[in-house]
Amino acid sequence: MSTLDFLQLDLVPMLAAVLACVTCGVLGTLLLLTRNSMMGDAISHAVLPGIGLGFWITGTRAPLPMVAGAIAAAVLAVGMIGLVRRLARLEAGAAMGVVFSGLFALGMMILVWSGAERVDLDLDCVLYGVLETLIWPAAKGPESLLDPAALAALPAEFLLLLGMAAVTCVALALAWKELRLAAFDPAFGAVIGFDPRPVRALLMVLIAAACVAAFWAVGSILVIAALIGPPAIARLLTDRYATQFLLAAAAGAGMAVAGYGAAALGPAALGWAQGFNAAGMIAVMAGLGFALAAWASPFRRRRAAASRA
Repeated sequence: MSTLDFLQLDLVPMLAAVLACVTCGVLGTLLLLTRNSMMGDAISHAVLPGIGLGFWITGTRAPLPMVAGAIAAAVLAVGMIGLVRRLARLEAGAAMGVVFSGLFALGMMILVWSGAERVDLDLDCVLYGVLETLIWPAAKGPESLLDPAALAALPAEFLLLLGMAAVTCVALALAWKELRLAAFDPAFGAVIGFDPRPVRALLMVLIAAACVAAFWAVGSILVIAALIGPPAIARLLTDRYATQFLLAAAAGAGMAVAGYGAAALGPAALGWAQGFNAAGMIAVMAGLGFALAAWASPFRRRRAAASRA
């Protein structure tokens, strides 16, 4: 493959996967630290009715109505989970399962009713994304990376992911101490008058927006893997707060590059005519990364050493 072919066909999809996995991985770290990883799974499914309604009302895939609809659906899902827990007296995981499966099914029905499949918003798009279609024909060579005209022709899905990654970094930087307090010592926060609810609401909004941004590129399968996989990998390797975020971001980027590379090069290397789905291979790499992290975990080695002592 030539450099031009890589720039036009592979660079943007690979970077889109990296942005999606890093952004979701960093946000998923906060869910893991507060023991709410299942909430990320619930939100990633529950935002679908909001996405469908955003398209149905506006008739376009414009980001603003989609994000607004997704945030509204996420807030509704959180409220419904709390209501189901109180009324049915179910534990949190069961309540989340009931709510997100129901809302996901409702979202699929809305997509069918609204005729969204006519604008490439169908079942395949929702599940697997359109990562392989994010090509950059305007690239003419390495110089295009600094050419404003060529950069303006980047796919809208990639630009949305880039903007979401920037917003996430800014939000984490501004609320770093508050997020840490809400995650580790809410009791002390209550003593000093700290209300964690606005911080938790901010996290839910960021996750809902990240799900929408990632949906177009990578689909719901990879959104779930990216929210849970990188934080889980990082947690096996460290117990330090800041290091957890850095390792989750690195794990997200690593699984994105490895998965996309395996999808792009694997079939040809094996002599297969049928290609691999990039989002699916990235999810596979998340599982392999978790297994490798479990084997290399310093905590496992400490426990093994303690048991031999």
